[in-house]
Amino acid sequence: MSGWLSEPIKGVLLDITGVLYESGEGFGTVIPGSVEAVERLREAGIPVRFVTNETCASRAAVVVKLRHHNFSLSEADVFSPVPAVISVLRERGLTPHTLVHPAIEGEFKELKTGPPTCVVLGDADEAFSFANMNEAFTTLMNMEDPKLFSLGYGKYYKHKGKLQLDVGAFASALEFACDIKSEVIGKPSPLFFGTALSDIGITAKEAVMVGDDIVSDVGGAQKSGLRGVLVRTGKYTPKCEDHPSVKPHFIANNLLEAVEMIIQVQKFFLSLTSAQKDDLLETCKLDWPFFQT
Repeated sequence: MSGWLSEPIKGVLLDITGVLYESGEGFGTVIPGSVEAVERLREAGIPVRFVTNETCASRAAVVVKLRHHNFSLSEADVFSPVPAVISVLRERGLTPHTLVHPAIEGEFKELKTGPPTCVVLGDADEAFSFANMNEAFTTLMNMEDPKLFSLGYGKYYKHKGKLQLDVGAFASALEFACDIKSEVIGKPSPLFFGTALSDIGITAKEAVMVGDDIVSDVGGAQKSGLRGVLVRTGKYTPKCEDHPSVKPHFIANNLLEAVEMIIQVQKFFLSLTSAQKDDLLETCKLDWPFFQT
């Protein structure tokens, strides 16, 4: 409880797939109340950024999809691993061998100027064949100083109503085979969360992350100093609530319910005097009904 009341909420980070909409054919299906939830945050004066490990589409394509569902946003509001890793590769002068989704393969074209000096692994979907995984493996093994970048590190995600393996499972296989550790670009990397927070101009302790992934979204955010909220949509399963190490600050049925709680907490916090806030943080003995899940 003291975590909620220690700082005002000055910004919210939202996962996209499984929080705003459910993936599926075409543009997928919007989750009821999610469009209203985003607008309510903005009306309350709370800045919003969208942080996603989506690597099956460009940021532009993600924005087109969300606008189709009546969300109001621009590319600048979306933070995804692809532009982040391209920036890292350019900064370090690395040439990638890529195992990514065909939809984003072209974004790495200008970086492939010679023999690969690293491997970039994204959500390749059907391209995660034995042949392609083995090629990534042999490419790493032939490097004097092998470097593996994983665009996210999720275990699984929900697509067309079914759970399927995420990039973290395949990155773990290469880590094991090559005896290396991947550098994660995306959630749950603290640097990834920090980039979105810097864009808002706030610190981690002033922010809340809302997601459907108990480890990458909630756990990653909490390790980075944010407050983490889990929603019961997307890839959520009941066992997420019994995770051995990650304990969400709040569990909501959907984004709208999470936003209602965030706004309620924010209003309550702002109503306190400095003395009341200090006393509350010291005692933490009051039972606030809006913390109940």
